[in-house]
Amino acid sequence: MQTNNLIRPRDRDAIVQALAAGVVPRAGLRHIQVGRAAEIGALVRDIDRIADGGAAIRFVIGEYGAGKTFFLNLVRLIALERKLVTIHADLAPDRRIHASAGQARGLYAEAVRNMATRTKPDGGALGSVVERFVTDAVKEAQQHGEAVERVIDRKLAPLQDEVGGFDYAVVLKAYWRSSEEGDEGLKAAALRWLRGEFSTRTEARQALGVRTIVDDGNVYDALNLLATFVRLAGYGGLFVVFDELVNLYKLQSAQARNQNFEQILRILNDVLQGNTRGLGFALGGTPEFLLDTRRGLYSYQALQSRLAENSFAKGGLVDLSGPVIRLQNLTPGRCTTPRSAWPGRRRREWPSAGSARAVCSRPVSAACRSPARRPGPRPAPGCTPRHRPP
Repeated sequence: MQTNNLIRPRDRDAIVQALAAGVVPRAGLRHIQVGRAAEIGALVRDIDRIADGGAAIRFVIGEYGAGKTFFLNLVRLIALERKLVTIHADLAPDRRIHASAGQARGLYAEAVRNMATRTKPDGGALGSVVERFVTDAVKEAQQHGEAVERVIDRKLAPLQDEVGGFDYAVVLKAYWRSSEEGDEGLKAAALRWLRGEFSTRTEARQALGVRTIVDDGNVYDALNLLATFVRLAGYGGLFVVFDELVNLYKLQSAQARNQNFEQILRILNDVLQGNTRGLGFALGGTPEFLLDTRRGLYSYQALQSRLAENSFAKGGLVDLSGPVIRLQNLTPGRCTTPRSAWPGRRRREWPSAGSARAVCSRPVSAACRSPARRPGPRPAPGCTPRHRPP
């Protein structure tokens, strides 16, 4: 009897409540995922490339209700399984990639607050990542009879040539001192700096003695520094998920839109040219955000040429090698079994039929019955493995 495949009651209840409310569950997505095997396979290859020291960027495009947020959350969980650190945030009127009144710094701060690792998948993992780095530095110092601050400087040497890299060492040494001296105020200030929560350089200098902070003009540079730091802390890399990029399309100011598009172009160029390492992006948006030649990404000529659809992808052919992945609404033919949907999972980790019944025991229509149990057409769009006949 296999008991390790059963869904825990807590996860079962969370999944049912989230689906009933029309939102994406925070955990247990593998129990309800169907289809998207090719798309997920493409993202898994990107994640493996990031873990191997490369970089990747994907624009996940789909209509409202096509499953973009679900897809992005599932890919983020796969990245955690591959021992990457993930950060994620939704763009909003007060959170953008580029701004001049704190909106870009707000996006960075929100994303880092949502930092997750395999052992802390629900967010708030920045403290544990820093603690792991500092603990390793202390152990190394004890083994070689060196000062801890000297070891921290040596381990962070790859950051020294980057903008703001010197202050990383200053902040992490302050964090170590706060742990040794029991100074909780200094420790909190160090984490605030790493999260980009200082609004002025003066405040940061008084608290930590640093000269730089994360501001609207260096958010992408800060993400590069963070990607290098998590690799130095022993993780595979950094995976960044930004959803609701349609908010950039909604900006009334053409200048503000173009400034944000310029930052996206900079990220895209760095990834395609191999100028960044251990960093990946997944950006979610609607077709209008991509294709509109007045307000969307296609309004910026350089982005249009780089994101244009493969001219050979016609007649039902789909090209998943480019930066853009288009999510179509699921059809009956795309509702496949969940074991094919998440590459790399061991078979014993997938839910059994009994656990699927535990998620939803209510009667279901004939259209949602499993094709393996009932001959005829495949499940209707939106049907998932949780819909099993009683």
